[in-house]
Amino acid sequence: MSRKIEKTDAEWRAQLSPTQYQVARQKGTERAFTGEYWNFWENGEYRCICCGAPLFDSEHKFDAGCGWPSFWTAAAPDNVDEAEDHSHFMQRTEVLCRQCGAHLGHVFEDGPAPTGLRYCINSASVRFDPQRSSGEDD
Repeated sequence: MSRKIEKTDAEWRAQLSPTQYQVARQKGTERAFTGEYWNFWENGEYRCICCGAPLFDSEHKFDAGCGWPSFWTAAAPDNVDEAEDHSHFMQRTEVLCRQCGAHLGHVFEDGPAPTGLRYCINSASVRFDPQRSSGEDD
């Protein structure tokens, strides 16, 4: 699949921290309960660490008890791709940024209503942008 944003490996390495690169570009996973956003509950939007595409919203976040930020839906479904993942002797569904192909995490069918989904996302794959309060000037 052709991505809107294509960069060389060297360009990604220069842009990202070693952890962000390992997770987002090499399909790594941060250890449970260690990521910046696993127990973070501020209002705002989660964007791709690589390209800034909007992906998830705090209003869809829930405590799954798994140690990673979890969302019951993608806030911008057009910015999220899924792929089969058979690594580590498991069958899972990988979640990717559609714009740049960054590995975000995995989606499972054990989440809450209304979707029944749990997007289990690595903190290293996203950056948080706080929402502006209503009535705030530009």
